[in-house]
Parts: sequence; structure tokens; C-alpha cells
Amino acid sequence: MEKIRVFYDKEGQTLTVWFDDPSKEHITEETGDEVILIKDKAGRVIGFERLNVVFPAESEGGIPLEAITV
Repeated sequence: MEKIRVFYDKEGQTLTVWFDDPSKEHITEETGDEVILIKDKAGRVIGFERLNVVFPAESEGGIPLEAITV
């Protein structure tokens, strides 16, 4: 299983989350809610991108993140 990868583009205001290898990207699908699903050749969702993401100024030193494993 691939590691989950999270990328935040401050200038582009996008947050991209990958569940699988980004090189497997084949097609994207807009959901209409400023979310783009990223799919592989089989149509499985391997990631998503959230548009217009702006974190508060106090997060300048980093993005608050909590990872919970169940």
C-alpha cells in the first residue's frame, strides 16, 4: 500500500491528496464542489484535489495536521 501524500500549493491555493502513485493518473473528474477526483486507468480514485484552499495566517509555520489510524 502506498503512503498517503498531501501537497499544499499556497500560491495556487490547492490541496492535493494522493492515495496511490501519482504517475498512475489517467483522468480527472470535477465534482462541482471545487473538488477534482483523480482516477487511474481502471477508474479507481487514487487522489483528489481541493481548489481555493486558504489556511489561516497563524499556520505560516506549518499546516496543522492530525493523523489518526484506526
